[in-house]
Amino acid sequence: MSPRSPELSIAELTSVLENFTRMSIRLPSVQRLSFTTLSVLHTLSQRGPKRLTELTASEQVTQSAITQIVTKLERDGLVRREPDPSDGRAVLVHVTPAGAAIVDGRRAERIARLTELADQLTPAERAAIAAALPALARLVELSQQQH
Repeated sequence: MSPRSPELSIAELTSVLENFTRMSIRLPSVQRLSFTTLSVLHTLSQRGPKRLTELTASEQVTQSAITQIVTKLERDGLVRREPDPSDGRAVLVHVTPAGAAIVDGRRAERIARLTELADQLTPAERAAIAAALPALARLVELSQQQH
């Protein structure tokens, strides 16, 4: 390979993404909730209402755990349950405006903190990240197609 197209090290990519994810999750200092609780709010905010069984699968937790999380979120006014119009025996979990505000607030705080950090990068480092964004977005897309 030429110096302009370095070989992709999947192990290095994995390590960097793991470290970046941990950093990114911890950037916001407000609304400290568990990772799984925040993940449920993000899932509902981005992908719309879900059945408990769908949340169990997407969040990779037990049915009992997701029921407890949703019950607590409901008690805190961050989600609500409504009958599933396609199956009266099932319920759909919806994010409430208060729950969406947590997601939006955490994203805004994360953007502010990442902006501060990115401002310390060189122009070449910023350009390299910008160039990688379409490929990273494509990896996410491919992953979602498999589920």
